[in-house]
Amino acid sequence: MAWPTAEVARMSGVTARTLRHYDEIGLLPPARIGTNGHRYYEERQLLRLQQILVLRALGLGLIEIGRILAEQVDELQALRGHHRRLLAERDRLDALAGTVARTITELERSRTDGTPMTGINRPENLFEGVRPDQYGPNLREFPELAAEVERYTSTMTEAEVEAGHRARTAQMIRLAELMAAGEPVDSDTVQAHIDAQYRTLAGIREVSPEEHRAIGRACVENEQWRAAYEAIAPGLAAYQRDAIEVYATTRHN
Repeated sequence: MAWPTAEVARMSGVTARTLRHYDEIGLLPPARIGTNGHRYYEERQLLRLQQILVLRALGLGLIEIGRILAEQVDELQALRGHHRRLLAERDRLDALAGTVARTITELERSRTDGTPMTGINRPENLFEGVRPDQYGPNLREFPELAAEVERYTSTMTEAEVEAGHRARTAQMIRLAELMAAGEPVDSDTVQAHIDAQYRTLAGIREVSPEEHRAIGRACVENEQWRAAYEAIAPGLAAYQRDAIEVYATTRHN
């Protein structure tokens, strides 16, 4: 069965103009174009559109989505990966929503009867689900590098910080796709991905091979960082560590 653009737009909530754009950039070509010039989509294209919308909801850009879809080898395997990532994002948002809800409740109580906010007795309670150290490496064992990163991030706007978080999430998802596709950690594709990560870090401060290896080990040894990787795909933390080890040994310059 085939559906015209208007029907696909109605079902998905994506505008006909957006569907045309997806076709023009090669992201979602229709199954066929009729003699009248109308685009028609079949089940395979609807499944691809679903994946595009899921990845967009996870914060990925169209270029990154195109790369992911171009390299995936099995639709069912890809959907399972997307499902894991959505569940991880749901858990993160649930934690964040719970934190905000507790703060609202305590603020209302405090303003009503003057009761002190109990969360302030343990300030970390205010930041459950939103602590940035849950999503980045623990650099405390590298004080000079940590200081450079802190100075760099302190000058960033809120929008830049959010963009950075989305970029790091996209990198983790991209690496998970490569792992799921069976790419060895020493393959050119994986090493090119690690090189992009390294160049981003080196743009803040030059990183020695020893520091880079230690950061790779932190993927597994740092509990919070490991949890962030494993929430995306089981085994991803060790995969990142091993890929960095190869890079630090063979490609550092």
